[in-house]
Amino acid sequence: MAYRDYGLPYEKCWLLLHGGPGGSAHQGMLQPLDMGQHRAILPDQRGAGMSRPNGRIAGNNTHQLVADLELLRIKLGIEKWSVLSGSWGTVLALRYAQAYPQRIERMVMRGAFALKRAEIFGLLRPLASDKKVALDGFWPQAPYAGAAQVLTRLEQQLRAKTLGPASRHTIRCWNLLELRSALQGLWRSQLHLAAQRSADPQAAIAARQTWAQLRRQQRRALASLDKPLSDKADIRGWKKFRIQGHYLRHKGFVRPGELDAAVRSLAINGTSTDWVHGRFDAVCKPDNSLRWLAMQELINPGLASGHWPVAGHLASESGISRTLKRVVQSKHK
Repeated sequence: MAYRDYGLPYEKCWLLLHGGPGGSAHQGMLQPLDMGQHRAILPDQRGAGMSRPNGRIAGNNTHQLVADLELLRIKLGIEKWSVLSGSWGTVLALRYAQAYPQRIERMVMRGAFALKRAEIFGLLRPLASDKKVALDGFWPQAPYAGAAQVLTRLEQQLRAKTLGPASRHTIRCWNLLELRSALQGLWRSQLHLAAQRSADPQAAIAARQTWAQLRRQQRRALASLDKPLSDKADIRGWKKFRIQGHYLRHKGFVRPGELDAAVRSLAINGTSTDWVHGRFDAVCKPDNSLRWLAMQELINPGLASGHWPVAGHLASESGISRTLKRVVQSKHK
């Protein structure tokens, strides 16, 4: 498992868990931290990013990811660490904290993913506009009430030993669906900020800039949709979505009720927890964090806090990044 180690060894340590599944760690994840006072460990989860073998799904499951993190902690000689996670990373964070509560200082979770059926289907379901533009003939059209068949077909396509035309187009379509979901939340955030123009003009400017950047990415992705040859982005996407399809088809290798049990264990063990969730998140609904916060409050009132910035799903959005920085660097935690 590849990992990056930033900061000084004697400073307060944070474990940063990337999303995906199949994503990778990057320096932008350090933004909430004060690197003069924090140490940060950024692993690439099994098979993802720079970890080897890259894109491998054999032996790749949530139980193994949890074990990998604990082995990393032991290797680095870290007694306890705080965990900052986002999206899929919150699932891994909860399972790790449940398995090793004595190793957790505090938890900060952004855009919590509950592995609900509707969340998984929402990631895969093309809108009418998507199908007109790009997806017809390539994206599985099985009834989305039974999206397991869709995921099975996607996983089969991406398991091929070579990247052929069908799998290449599937990767590009999947990337477009991810961009669409991110843009939905950003668009709603912009509308809200425009209506509240006088409240925070800088936030409105930052939201427009992020929107413009994602729209450029979307236009480039559409322009390259029918390119006949694979490029480096296709290879990276192939490995990423192999892992993502594998995990989503198996519902994150998490049994029903396990995430709720993990949240309850945070409260029982007295683990300080902050839930940061964009109000307009179109990927993972804010209801996830709201419900889990309420669950903790029933068991151990005052231990957990909720933060609801005007934002969508992405950690790079101004509302999310500023809130994370404030929460992570708060002195009372």
